[in-house]
Amino acid sequence: MTDPRESGLLLDPKFDANGLLTAVVVDADDGAVLMVGHMNREALEQTQQSGKVTFFSRSRQQLWTKGESSGNFLHLVELRIDCDQDALLVIAQPDGPTCHTGERSCFYRRVTPKGLERL
Repeated sequence: MTDPRESGLLLDPKFDANGLLTAVVVDADDGAVLMVGHMNREALEQTQQSGKVTFFSRSRQQLWTKGESSGNFLHLVELRIDCDQDALLVIAQPDGPTCHTGERSCFYRRVTPKGLERL
């Protein structure tokens, strides 16, 4: 028998033991990976309702909407969930740099045998 979570059309997120899903954010224009965050049920619902991508901060133990302090919001274009519904792909339109360092993406360095290399 096929697992309805894997083959059906009902959104039934499989949150981890901490009540979180991993959320990978990509740029709607070019598919560049911008950041990775975590969402609990409330962050997922708020993202869907507001159209602004919201996460759950594990360090602060609270919701935060990307851009609330920098002004660089991530506007939701589309949400996708993986086959067993334990990870999200967030397709978004960024207002500006996504990384808190001011870089477009949090993934601005390559790992090499000699260390890190800026892209």
